[in-house]
Amino acid sequence: MTQGTIQGVGRRLPGPEELRNNGVVKNVGEARETRTGIPQEELATGERSTRNRVARSILDHGPSTVAELAGRLGLTQAAVRRHLDALAADDVVEAREQRVYGARTRGRPAKVFALTDCGRDAFDQSYDKLAADALRYIQQRFGGDEAVVAFARARITEQAAAYRKAIEAAAPEERTEALAKALTADGYAATARSAPVGEQLCQHHCPVVHVAEKFPQLCEVETEIFSQLLGTHVQRLATIAHGDGVCTTFIPKIPKNTHNASASTAGRNPA
Repeated sequence: MTQGTIQGVGRRLPGPEELRNNGVVKNVGEARETRTGIPQEELATGERSTRNRVARSILDHGPSTVAELAGRLGLTQAAVRRHLDALAADDVVEAREQRVYGARTRGRPAKVFALTDCGRDAFDQSYDKLAADALRYIQQRFGGDEAVVAFARARITEQAAAYRKAIEAAAPEERTEALAKALTADGYAATARSAPVGEQLCQHHCPVVHVAEKFPQLCEVETEIFSQLLGTHVQRLATIAHGDGVCTTFIPKIPKNTHNASASTAGRNPA
């Protein structure tokens, strides 16, 4: 199968293109518990939410000073600076010298923060509609749900090549963590945490969430790929596309003599 076409479902289908989304800044902590007992990934989710508010305020109001952002968002200036530092590290915002119109006063102009091109792209929702329209066209013209599944499988299989390398390079007990890091590099803000009789893979951001809301086949195929990569049956417990806060996949403990086994099935979101 080449990238240009997907075969095996009626006529030839357009090849998979990267589905893009939306205004969530990638940044996540490791899966640990803090001294307060709150899982680190939950705190990271709150941090991302505030960071998104900072970026959105700049989008809505234009280049802004730390003081202006603090006043609009009800945050301390120290907190705003901390979030701006993280956004700048992710190439979402950049510092500029404030333009002065008219007579210039003494002292250095205040520094303002503006969105970069990358930051503006993060808020562009038109790609979601384009991707959903393209999948709907494929569904209607090239074989119904089976055509959508074929597209999803081709797209995710292509992504999974990098995930497989990361997993194969990790020790057996660290493979879920390796998958989480590989997913994070692709924008899924993923963490791994221990669970009774297994582990949970948590994806705190879904780059294709608005498309997946309309086409759950994307989530189902992703779960199948996780199963194949990890060599065990896995079960999807929750998805952001279905309205849950985090995409959660349960991965049972694998007996030492079956780490390299191939899994052919995967659990689906019970919803």
